[in-house]
Amino acid sequence: MNKPYAVFDMDGTLVDSMVYWQRLGREYLTAQGVTEGMDEVLERIKAMTMAESSALFIETFGLPGTPESVAAEMNAVMDEHYRSDIPLKPGAADYLAALKERGTRMCVATATPEPLARACLKRLGVLEDLEFLLSCDAVGAGKDRPDVFLEAARRLGSAPAETAVFEDAMFALRTAKDAGFYTVGVWDASGEGHWSELTALADETVRDWRAAAEEIKR
Repeated sequence: MNKPYAVFDMDGTLVDSMVYWQRLGREYLTAQGVTEGMDEVLERIKAMTMAESSALFIETFGLPGTPESVAAEMNAVMDEHYRSDIPLKPGAADYLAALKERGTRMCVATATPEPLARACLKRLGVLEDLEFLLSCDAVGAGKDRPDVFLEAARRLGSAPAETAVFEDAMFALRTAKDAGFYTVGVWDASGEGHWSELTALADETVRDWRAAAEEIKR
């Protein structure tokens, strides 16, 4: 990757958190007494912000509360994980450090609420490598729309064509590519079944951050 600007997704890209998120919706709905109809809804929320997901839960299953209160309950569960045990992917810190050493300007654009993302990346020691964090909540749209990527580029002062977007999710990578960004597909165990499609879509791919970091250092 030789672009002067880079926008990184966080979950499933820099940190190994997807298993926590995959459990979150199911665990929350089960705790609310929901026993049927979860699978289709859980698939739909993959492209949504937390607020959008919460609204869908309320609408579909007749849950009490507001989208804000439901989101707050789910965020509280994830907050503890982000602050305590979600790890970086092996080699991710070295990769960020290598890019920073080369002069690449970087940020994170994530569907995760910004306070949670900040707590996690600060604990993991990579926050200082990033110019800023940007959440989908801040722009009012999930990554099925290009808003968060375009706003990240605006803040970096870059054009899409000179900005690399690193993503593990097919739909998000396609959104970035359609908006004119250079795209880097990142392998995650949660997306193993779509890896060949992601590879075909992306301008380049990273299967292992350790190897990618070594390549930059050469």
